Amino acid sequence: MYAAEQRLMAQGLRSVAGVDEAGRGPLAGPVVAAAVVLDPGDPIEGLADSKRLTPGRREALFGETASAAGPREIERRNILQASLWAMARAARRLSLRPDHLLVDGNRRIPLALPQTPVVSGDALCACVAAASIVAKVLRDRLMVRLDRDFPAYGFVRHKGYPTREHLAALRARGPCRLHRRTFRGVPDLLGE
Repeated sequence: MYAAEQRLMAQGLRSVAGVDEAGRGPLAGPVVAAAVVLDPGDPIEGLADSKRLTPGRREALFGETASAAGPREIERRNILQASLWAMARAARRLSLRPDHLLVDGNRRIPLALPQTPVVSGDALCACVAAASIVAKVLRDRLMVRLDRDFPAYGFVRHKGYPTREHLAALRARGPCRLHRRTFRGVPDLLGE
């Protein structure tokens, strides 16, 4: 998992940050991005793509530098641009300015730093996997808190993803302010 970081460090770089997001697919809630710089001399055992870890394991590996784009920002920019914007913002918030970014996916983020997009970076690069975990844990925590304000939708269970339960609640109650009204399928459910 540390090969990409080690190659960059062998070129004389001092710090490499991994950047990833969570929440591109849900019908409700924010997309959350995180940026993480790991200490190459102190590897973390058990890093993996956040989707392959249990919630308990993600919590155990959690640390934080993150940013979020809410539903209206997602609708205004579109989900891809909102994700890239949130990842750039998370990287800017790092207290240590990295020499290079490893970005999950096939696109660069809008930030004037050297960077390498890495398809499946969360499964290949330790710092991207760490960012994936941070973003997922923060987003899940946020959706659990938001469930208190909107208990009829069941966000505590599905985190805004289009499950049967969520779709049934959306049909029965219509959208709340957390819903992404421009996402495919949502206007159809609402008769728009």
